[in-house]
Amino acid sequence: MSRAAVIGAGSWGTALAKLLGEKGHRVRVWSYEASVAEQLRERRVNEVYLPGIEVPAEIEVSTELADTLEGAELVIAVVPSHAFREVMKAAASYVPQGAIVLSATKGIEVDTLKRPSQILAELLPDNPSPAVLSGPTFAREVAEGDPTAIAVASRDPDVARHAQHFVNTDRFRVYTNEDVLGVELAGALKNVIALAAGIADGLRYRSNSRAALITRGLAEMTRLGLAMGARASTFAGLAGLGDLVLTCSSDLSRNRTVGVRLGRGEMLEEILASMRMVAEGVRTTKAARQLARTHKVEMPIVEEVHHILFEGKSPKRATADLMLRSPKPELWGGTDAT
Repeated sequence: MSRAAVIGAGSWGTALAKLLGEKGHRVRVWSYEASVAEQLRERRVNEVYLPGIEVPAEIEVSTELADTLEGAELVIAVVPSHAFREVMKAAASYVPQGAIVLSATKGIEVDTLKRPSQILAELLPDNPSPAVLSGPTFAREVAEGDPTAIAVASRDPDVARHAQHFVNTDRFRVYTNEDVLGVELAGALKNVIALAAGIADGLRYRSNSRAALITRGLAEMTRLGLAMGARASTFAGLAGLGDLVLTCSSDLSRNRTVGVRLGRGEMLEEILASMRMVAEGVRTTKAARQLARTHKVEMPIVEEVHHILFEGKSPKRATADLMLRSPKPELWGGTDAT
């Protein structure tokens, strides 16, 4: 029996804690919100973020990072990207020497354009090869035991294999990958494309439009990844195409839901104010646009989503401008490198 610490008690953190507990690991969960910690301790249910899902009685819950991390062999950070640095900086001094540190956060820090693994490497210099976990995984479906596949990546193959062994179950199949950059970029960028897919759905466009957005969105993601040094094959895998299709197609997707509401004419501020959980794609749109400009990569879908979110452009005008761009070959700008 191994000891795991899950930093973050949102829907994904709760689902992962349940998964690890049912596998037989000793699990402690850190919750920022005392009310959520109390629910999990007393009723064994996270009614705020994952209602109706009971977690094993053996799982311990705390609001203290020191208590949560004591003796942990695996540390999983499941914190929204905008709070990732702050929380993990507070946690860093309590992370046990030699523990595997695994990020399950999908996002990019807007101010620095750093990915979660880069922030972890900065805060934990004695742990230079953190792992990242990403793929097509809705928390509720994982918690309810639907067969699921996901990728775990680390620059150190031994770290990736150890994380794989720790998390893999008969319902949660984990594949290793050495392309940390690609896995993290794909997991973050797909949320921006999901916003676009939701906007199209809100405008009552149908299957043709969604298929076009998924395909051309994947091309944009891959172009940026290649420009930054990632592998094209990663974007065709679980963390790329797999997660993109899931997030663009399901009503469980928070990012797609925000897009749907934007397409129907609601204002972004009103949408976000009505949501308890985070739609990472909103912040990631800013980071993705800046990365595209820094690396001189054309990402027209990302540009139009940025115009809609932050510049007041109408979704219909954005759609027209996408369709009226000058004609181009389908494979260009590096996306034919596969």
